[in-house]
Amino acid sequence: MSGYTPDEKLRFDQLVKLRRQWLKDQELSPREPVLPAKASGPIAKFWAGFVEPKSLWRLYTYKAYRGGVFTLTRLLIPAWLVHYYVKYHVATRPYGILELKPKLFPGDVIQETGEVVPDLPEIHGHH
Repeated sequence: MSGYTPDEKLRFDQLVKLRRQWLKDQELSPREPVLPAKASGPIAKFWAGFVEPKSLWRLYTYKAYRGGVFTLTRLLIPAWLVHYYVKYHVATRPYGILELKPKLFPGDVIQETGEVVPDLPEIHGHH
């Protein structure tokens, strides 16, 4: 005897039909999933309006951000670097970084203040 019995064949066909129907039922229609609308609070409403494309808040915030980035990266940081370099590496005036402080002797003029170093007092002693 070869093949299925009529009962087995009927049962097999029914299972195949049920499986196909189950797979077809798993597909979502374009209207699904249907979710109830959430009621948003006042803060959520504010941010929904704020992040809406082409809103004035968004445009002005973006312009202010871009202006700040430009000012910081193109003006302030380069100006600070140039100021630092000139102040500590180029300028030959007092209060700059000196590689070696000169020795002061009596009668010398102090560079920063313009004072004259006084003579050492004469001490008469047994030393």
